[in-house]
Amino acid sequence: MSTAILTGQPGPGSSLEGDLRSLGFEVRIASGATDAETLLAQVPGDQRVAIVDARFVGHAHALRLGLTDPRFPLAALPGAVTARPAARQELTRAMARERSAEGTVVVDSLPDRVGAALAADGAEVYRPELGSLVAEVPGDPQARNEARQAVAAVDDEAVRLKSAVKARDGFFTTFFISPYSRYVARWCARRGLTPNQVTTASLLTALIAAGCAATGTRGGYVAAGVLLIASFVLDCADGQLARYSLQYSTLGAWLDATFDRAKEYAYYAGLALGAARGGDDVWALALGAMVLQTCRHVVDFSFNEANHDAAANTSPTAALSGRLDGVGWTVWVRRMIVLPIGERWAMIAVLTAVTTPRVTLVVLLVGCAFAAAYTTAGRVLRSLTRKARRTGRAAQALADLADSGPLAEALKRFVPPVPAPVAAAVGGGVLVICAALWGAGWATAGAAVLYVLLSAAAVARPLKGALDWLVPPFFRAAEYGTVLILAAESEANGALPAAFGLVAAVAYHHYDTVYRIRGNAGAPPAWLVRAAGGHDGRTLLVALLAALLTGAQFAVALTVLAVALALLVLAESVRFWVASHLGGAPAVHDEGEPA
Repeated sequence: MSTAILTGQPGPGSSLEGDLRSLGFEVRIASGATDAETLLAQVPGDQRVAIVDARFVGHAHALRLGLTDPRFPLAALPGAVTARPAARQELTRAMARERSAEGTVVVDSLPDRVGAALAADGAEVYRPELGSLVAEVPGDPQARNEARQAVAAVDDEAVRLKSAVKARDGFFTTFFISPYSRYVARWCARRGLTPNQVTTASLLTALIAAGCAATGTRGGYVAAGVLLIASFVLDCADGQLARYSLQYSTLGAWLDATFDRAKEYAYYAGLALGAARGGDDVWALALGAMVLQTCRHVVDFSFNEANHDAAANTSPTAALSGRLDGVGWTVWVRRMIVLPIGERWAMIAVLTAVTTPRVTLVVLLVGCAFAAAYTTAGRVLRSLTRKARRTGRAAQALADLADSGPLAEALKRFVPPVPAPVAAAVGGGVLVICAALWGAGWATAGAAVLYVLLSAAAVARPLKGALDWLVPPFFRAAEYGTVLILAAESEANGALPAAFGLVAAVAYHHYDTVYRIRGNAGAPPAWLVRAAGGHDGRTLLVALLAALLTGAQFAVALTVLAVALALLVLAESVRFWVASHLGGAPAVHDEGEPA
């Protein structure tokens, strides 16, 4: 339960008390600042508390935005200020100071004075963007009447529904999904459903779609395409529900991001299984699509983390991009050609229904390859022409994303300094080329040893160079590509499905690292990185297994390795996120990949 302390008596006809109760607040009335301070001290320390001027006139949704968002310890809007338990002491101190100053200040709204005092103390006070919503503390009857007329002129439910949709989204989502998915979100909100429940429903729908694709029949493919779009509608609705009802949580952000990857990659596996029923082996294409898509995401994550706290981007490339964003049609073209999740899933769904799994995966690979080349080239140009300095925080984030294991960590003190992107690119490139040319053998194993040495050289110095954000993507491409090539070269039954499972488990570990960094929780524990071997240790192990074992034995080894890694990383990840949620970690809402 939350508590709202009204300072003074609401005016005639005011709906303020009812609005606060509808938002989950127990309302208490204080006659003045001294009484309000006394009531504040009586509120249990584990409750949210708000101080609201009884003269407040505004929309209920304005109060919702200002007083109920779980992401911010302190928040305020005209005539109201609120604090979650973590910031309760700061509110109490500001309240005591403003109570003692009552009668000597020009601003006669106690909540506004308290909010100003908090800001003066250096506290971060969140103030929501209200747009057309009204939130005022009128000083006389005429101003009150004008404020009420302004409230009546704006439909706050329409504003609330519109703001539930992402401000920046893909073309397909904006024009073909959001116009009705927002109403799905509102329907769910009115029935008490949570975003996590909708997220889970989206996952289940996608898994059923993958199962339909795995039947290998035309009817199954059509059903799979329809269900994949239905899953995407629910995927949009869960975020819209979170924004509509302000139900943000650490656990929800993790589930949303994790399930998106699980849905897409499970669908790739379903296509491969369906094709196999028709006598066509497309496991290599399915695994290639997963590798390419994961590497694309790592490029996004690494570039964003490298520039997370940069003071400014003085790059001419960034300036050109900004100018293009000012021209309507170029905005949509540029959003579509990067093939975000909405366009990607729509393409996959349609192609599944009308063509074959092979055609679907080939078109997906071509589209993703073009999108990857376009986005990576633009980011390389920005990095080369910008003048901002990379911070220690950014360098640490890149080091965490690199996922270096005990071998690289032990060797980096003994290797000569080499430019990080060069070392990572050369080491990974030599390994992948050797695997492609000579397959399983000692030449590839030797290239894997060289890869370990150059991987150590790449992380021997802090990753603060202009292009050092490329190091994690190079490592991902080398590890995943080596597994794909060696499994395909073995020509053993079950080798490619086992490799698909192994890459999926490792990719989950890498995504989990990203989500922890985004949530300000730090990287996974060092023991987990050591136990998982790091990218260098896993790549060397796979190369040695391929050289030492027969094709059938290699397939079994990949299966065992995939299961072991999946159990390890999943168990630790679930434990961490559930414990964070139960421990009251600050709520977040990660918008994730543009839909």
